Parts: sequence; structure tokens; C-alpha cells
Amino acid sequence: MARIAALFDLDKTLLDTSSGQLYARYLRRHGQMGWGEFMRVVWWGVASRLGVLDMQKLLPRLLVQAAGDDEQQLRALCDRWFAQDVLPHLTEKGRQRVAEHQAQGHVVAIVSASTQYVVAPLAAHLGFPGQYVCTHLESRDGRLTGQITPPVCFGFGKVVWAERFAAEHDVDLAQSYFYTDSISDLPLLERVGHPVAVNPDPRLRRLAQKRGWPIEKFY
Repeated sequence: MARIAALFDLDKTLLDTSSGQLYARYLRRHGQMGWGEFMRVVWWGVASRLGVLDMQKLLPRLLVQAAGDDEQQLRALCDRWFAQDVLPHLTEKGRQRVAEHQAQGHVVAIVSASTQYVVAPLAAHLGFPGQYVCTHLESRDGRLTGQITPPVCFGFGKVVWAERFAAEHDVDLAQSYFYTDSISDLPLLERVGHPVAVNPDPRLRRLAQKRGWPIEKFY
């Protein structure tokens, strides 16, 4: 028989904030990001919460600027950032819900638009290393290419990646759970059998109430 999965969004779901904004603050604090660039990141966070940010167009444009960066140095920087700034924002209720699904024998995974440099260490920290899909930055010969492995793990792209994960892990999405805060994740919410709205944005809250989906507070 196919297995049941519990899929979790990262930003504003397992975390009580946006990992992208945490990263921007970290870079700003260490003198690696200017004020103007930082304010653009803040605006993107607002636009994302309102459900009007097109990550499919934005991410590829941003990543071109990273072409040629040393991948090992980036990983080391992100490991420090993860330990210092990300882990403190992991919600206790999110951690508990993960543990509950693990106790039931469900396949637990993160499905996030964020990159492998935050998603992978969090999955490992929560006890399911390697069980995630995300926006994957490509590297070649130790350098970032400025490209991603398509599609961007956002919107319908999350369905594409979740279906690939399900096929690899013998998971039936029609019996599975997906926890998220954002209306942008509607395609995957509609793909699984058990959609759950977590601290939802206003549009997702209204839709969840209309459709009778569970609404939970992780923070």
C-alpha cells in the first residue's frame, strides 16, 4: 500500500517568520547587504504575504547575480546563519506536529520555495534528513551557476516537486497532509487529501473557512 505523507511549508509555518528576511538581516548585520537591497527584501516579504509576489519570475532574476559564487563558502555562511538565526524561530507546535506524524509512521517532508541551504539542515534537525523538496540552486565545479533545477518550488511548482517526491517514496498524496500559511500554496493544498492552514494569510483563512479546512496556530 502507498504511504501517507505529512508535508510542511517552511516560512511562516514551521518557522514563525520568513527565512529570506532572516537571511537578509544576517547579511545586513555583517555588512554584506546595503540598505536599499535590504528594503527590497522587506517589500518582497510583504508582497508574498499578500499573495501578489511572482516567485517564478523573481527568483531566476535574482539568482543570476550569484553566478560564480563559491558554493562551499556559501554553505559555510548559511550553516552559521542557520544555527544563529533560523533555529530560534522554529515553532514548538510545528515541531510537535512533525513528531506526531512521525509517531504515526507517516513520511514527513518539507516542501518550500526556500533553497537547500536552509531546508536541508532543518529537515536533518527535525529527524528526517534528505526528505525535502525546495528551490535547488545548481553548482558546477564548486561554483554556483546562477541557475536552478526547474521549476521554482513555488505555486504549481510545489505540486510538480511534491509529485516527484511522492513517486520516489511511494506516497499517496490523496491521503496525505500539507501544512502552510500561504494562499500561493493553493495548488498543493488542493492536490492533497488533508489540507491544513497554519497561521494563514487573510485570503487563505477565508478560503479555509469556506471549504471547512482545519486552521491551526503554530505561533
